[in-house]
Amino acid sequence: MGKPRDADATRARILDAAMAEFAAKGLSGARVDEIAERAGFNKRMLYHYFGSKDDLFQAVIETAYRKVWEEEAALQLDHLAPDDALRRLVSFTWDYYLAHPEFITLLNSENLYEARHFKQSKTIADGARQSRDLVGQILARGAAAGLFRSGIDPVQLNITISAVGYYYLTNRHTASVVYERDMTAPDALAARLAFNIETILAMVRA
Repeated sequence: MGKPRDADATRARILDAAMAEFAAKGLSGARVDEIAERAGFNKRMLYHYFGSKDDLFQAVIETAYRKVWEEEAALQLDHLAPDDALRRLVSFTWDYYLAHPEFITLLNSENLYEARHFKQSKTIADGARQSRDLVGQILARGAAAGLFRSGIDPVQLNITISAVGYYYLTNRHTASVVYERDMTAPDALAARLAFNIETILAMVRA
């Protein structure tokens, strides 16, 4: 009988391999054989731990979101002034997308399936609720300090923070052609982050 930590290590290796495969090829294009080969196990091991390809994809999605929410919580934004907290959150979201392109591609894949795995995941529901509350708390503190307008919908603001980074990065190649500039150059990325921060702050300032 293997020790619990061996099972945890096996599960983690499978998840890492599956994340790479699903991020590269999406749910429909990924193959269990190739995930097993990446992980160094046979297919039966994958089915033993995760049941099915669909269940494995849901576990990958949950793992990806759990990681981003854990890092978001570690920012300890409640210790910052409201405007600084918002700056930090916008920067974090942008930096996370840059450092984890697989997060964006997994999200794209899940949207193709109309959030089928999201809808049946308690992990996603609980984590999303905490993330929404984080933005709401920043807005409430900012309004109380007279820095932000009152009545701003935290859900709409959260969507906008994600969107100003997400759209730029998912369309960076076509935009580089349209606007005749390298959208992936370091100075372009830095300029975009500065623009995102100023845009979000301008939206909420009193």
